[in-house]
Amino acid sequence: MSVWRKWVLPILSLIVFGAIAASLVKVAFFPDESTSAEQPTSQIADPVVPVERGSIASALDVAGTVARDAAVPLRADVDGTVVEALVADGQRVEAGQVLFRVKTDDPVRTINLVAPFAGDLSEVALVKNQRASVGIEYAKLTPLTFHVLGTIEPVQLYRLINAPTDASISITGGPAPFTCTGLSVQVAEDASTSVRCAIPADQTVFAGLPATIGITVGQVDDALVVPTTAVQGGAGTGLVWVDNGDGTTEERAVTLGVSDGAMVEVTEGLEEGELIRQFVPGVLAPAEQFCYEIAPGEEVCESGVSW
Repeated sequence: MSVWRKWVLPILSLIVFGAIAASLVKVAFFPDESTSAEQPTSQIADPVVPVERGSIASALDVAGTVARDAAVPLRADVDGTVVEALVADGQRVEAGQVLFRVKTDDPVRTINLVAPFAGDLSEVALVKNQRASVGIEYAKLTPLTFHVLGTIEPVQLYRLINAPTDASISITGGPAPFTCTGLSVQVAEDASTSVRCAIPADQTVFAGLPATIGITVGQVDDALVVPTTAVQGGAGTGLVWVDNGDGTTEERAVTLGVSDGAMVEVTEGLEEGELIRQFVPGVLAPAEQFCYEIAPGEEVCESGVSW
């Protein structure tokens, strides 16, 4: 018994622990070469969408402000002496109202200077017995008419190509929506872009009122349509990437029509049912918003990744 405890048991313990240690060393530093780590086999594919038929209404709402039409300079068309001044600065006059009477020298006769339209006079520069000559500015007349002026981004000019000459005007708290006329685009020297539309004289409005200009550019039905995110370009022509079905794409030129900002009409270059990339190569897909309620009436939105 003493031999077993003194020699045999310690030797067996050394052998067992040595085998365990050797196994751990092999697993840690000498793995089985026949076992390979799993490699990921899935990959993120570019999303594609079919070319479909649908309807598009191209409409643009522009925030604007009601403003009074600008003052117009009044100029004399005769040479002579003012014999009668019938108006004063700040006075409101009617269309055709006589403002000044001027006596010409040769031949001697009296000519009336009249208001070309109704409005408010300002900067009146003639008085009785003063000499008047052709071309001098003798007053300014601000008409009693109004317009709506709204600022747009220059890129929106493309959407206003072939726009109509009238639009719908909505004024919060004002009259029912009505039609304005003479819709025009203005580009200032500083490159700021705006649209202007004349308010009919029978509408009661006031300068400074906020208004919305509703412009309907065009509408198509049963047309080939694709997302605007799939098109590089957008004004008349563009490029899309057609899926070949074998993992490759074909760049193709297309002719574009009406757009509502989200979808665009394709008039040439694609057939119904063809698959195209949903997003232009090199352009990231927009992040999706995930919203959830954290308390009654309180909502939090977070951006997610769109695959």
